[in-house]
Amino acid sequence: MVEYIPLFMFAVVFVALTAGYPVALTLSGTALLFAFGGEIAGIFALNDLGFLPGRLFGILGNQTLIAIPLFIFMGVTLQKTRIADLLLSNMSLLLRSLKGGLAVAVILVGTLMAASTGIVGATVVTMGLMSLPTMLKQGYDPSIATGTICATGTLGQIIPPSIALVLLGDVLSNAYQQAQLSMNIFSPQTVSVGDLFAGALIPGLILVVLYSMYVIGRAHIFPHEMPGVLAPEQNSQDRIQVIKQLFTGLLSPLFLIIGVLGSILAGIATPTEASGIGAIGASILGLLQGKFNRSTLSEISLSTLKTTSMVFFILIGASVFSLVFRAYGGDELIQGLFSDMPGGKWGAMLVVMTIIFLLGFILDFIEITFVVVPIVGPVLLSMGIDPVWLGIMLAVNLQTSFLTPPFGFALFYLRSVAPAAISTVAIYRGVVPFIGLQMLLMLILVIWPELVSWLPNKMKG
Repeated sequence: MVEYIPLFMFAVVFVALTAGYPVALTLSGTALLFAFGGEIAGIFALNDLGFLPGRLFGILGNQTLIAIPLFIFMGVTLQKTRIADLLLSNMSLLLRSLKGGLAVAVILVGTLMAASTGIVGATVVTMGLMSLPTMLKQGYDPSIATGTICATGTLGQIIPPSIALVLLGDVLSNAYQQAQLSMNIFSPQTVSVGDLFAGALIPGLILVVLYSMYVIGRAHIFPHEMPGVLAPEQNSQDRIQVIKQLFTGLLSPLFLIIGVLGSILAGIATPTEASGIGAIGASILGLLQGKFNRSTLSEISLSTLKTTSMVFFILIGASVFSLVFRAYGGDELIQGLFSDMPGGKWGAMLVVMTIIFLLGFILDFIEITFVVVPIVGPVLLSMGIDPVWLGIMLAVNLQTSFLTPPFGFALFYLRSVAPAAISTVAIYRGVVPFIGLQMLLMLILVIWPELVSWLPNKMKG
């Protein structure tokens, strides 16, 4: 019975989270409850908690995690200075004569926003407030409009540089080293956040293309659902003004994202250094727009502080949980369960993906990354699964979970800002085709894993 205590810990955490208790306090509180209970029962030594200070100092001193507040600052700056609004209006101006052009503009702008924030809720709410009224005013079917916004908002899971990939890369790096040490490889290879960025680039672009092809194809088959707007006649002065707006409102944020990601892929900067470039670049863009003042900076800093504190608070709670979990032999229990599973590594992979998909209904990517991945990651990696491919598959899987009715987080976020006239059923109906496209992407990555591994190998080679 004692060997199944790690599973009981998970059960208690699940019940507490569904009851509405804060994630960080639930993780640490459950761990300490089982630790002190085990001490009373004589099955746990409180001396094991002595490793906790070292773990916490390791978190605070982790150079990779410094990128988190800087990337958050970059995304919040683009949002608060209304650069994203200008970006959407100018992209719509560029594609206004195309059937479904506004939907394509939402996808492309949402992609850039997702890359800069990496937080599903922030992207969905921002895009919902900016683009949903415009799409409805132009005559778009509510299901198409809401489905496009929800699907675009979840791109923050896979489009680099995103917070999700930074956190996942750091956790997978530790899991990969543990897996190699368990196989008696004492000179372990490493996997970095930059590798994960490189591995996510091609799958992310494929998904954006699939989204765009879907909305354009549907606009041609059902033109009444996504009407285009005829471009008015323009003189030369109007054209110059349009070109100027496109340059300031479209190209400058695009150059910022390309500069941040390009510096990482080219090996010029680490993700941490590139996050600093992004934060400074976003501030400069805000100044050039004349919307970066002391009041705005205060709002940006406060929002960044709140989000960063939330991330690290959960990380500390997850560290306490994993320490007690491992002290009770949780690693060996998971290893044994997966080893006895039919289908070998693919059977284990299918079970893990299913569990994480279901957990995505009640947990955000941060909790899943810090709690679940450190436990199942070393076991899967020791079975020979490529760490970068595993990371991308987990990211796309969570992205699909956040979009799936009736519990997908993206649906709740958009429902909170959508007009009451739009029914919840309409939102559910709109996301179904995009869920199918995401599942298609996962199938493509299973058949052709080289789409993930080619660019990281090219960088190393």
